[in-house]
Amino acid sequence: GRVDAPSIVLSLLAMVPAVYGIKMLATDGVAPEPLAALGVGLLMGYAFVRRQHRLAASDSGTPLLDLSLFGNPVFSTAITANVLALFSYNGFILFLAQHLQLLEGQSPSESGMAMVPALVATVVAGLLVVPLVRKVRPGFVVAGGLLLSATGYSLVAFGDHGTGPGLLLAALLVLCLGVGAAETISNDLILGAAPAAKSGAAAAISETGYEVGSLLGTAILGSILTASYQRNLHLPAVADGTVPAGATAQAGETLAGAAELAHTLPAPLAEAVMAAARAAFDSGVHITAAIALVLMSGAAVLAAVVLRKVPTAS
Repeated sequence: GRVDAPSIVLSLLAMVPAVYGIKMLATDGVAPEPLAALGVGLLMGYAFVRRQHRLAASDSGTPLLDLSLFGNPVFSTAITANVLALFSYNGFILFLAQHLQLLEGQSPSESGMAMVPALVATVVAGLLVVPLVRKVRPGFVVAGGLLLSATGYSLVAFGDHGTGPGLLLAALLVLCLGVGAAETISNDLILGAAPAAKSGAAAAISETGYEVGSLLGTAILGSILTASYQRNLHLPAVADGTVPAGATAQAGETLAGAAELAHTLPAPLAEAVMAAARAAFDSGVHITAAIALVLMSGAAVLAAVVLRKVPTAS
């Protein structure tokens, strides 16, 4: 059927204010503006859902998202696992790139190359689990992959990040193995749970889930990371009085601002500024990694319980 333009507008009116409100709440705290933005986003989201149900029940149009598919617990659980995995993963990548470039001094190309082994591991894990589901129920394979990802986040949440990039890159490798295994099978479950006539709609919802998880992970976990950095940053007293107020304020906003400030200072003072910035940034990393750990553990339990009766592949 034809694309429903009002549904597209409603989806944008739901997502944009909601993400804006979440980011403002994380950085500025509870205030009328972010609460109003969240309220508008939720109201538009409700209107979007109502319109999808109305279009599905009539012959006047085609819903942008076929929400009836979520009535299948296998479908909805696999989608939830994918969204939570991408939510957590994008929050991890957001801070890892900053850590490698701003704290470890790597160039963008060097930090990118450092992540390549983990990306290869994602592909390898996806290939290895395909024959595995012929012997092990897919629900348990998905749960195992999510638990492996949770293990990676636990290394970050409880580890020491001050000894070099090795721990974070090892955690990335472990969680990418888990993501590759879990998402390969969950995607297969998504398509397999949908009727053949709605396979296109199922694939579209799966892809949308990826985008929504990535967007919300970057927005929410990124905002939490920034808020924690700002609240825990304690610049050396000398720096406050020897540099322009604008530079100090910029350093108090982001890790990149602190790195720029450090480049304008003598070596001992620059080291003190970066040490303070590292401690503040790491405080946020521990929090966001702990959130990802809880989400992946919960998703693993959900997958093991709901998907446990899905039979092995023939």
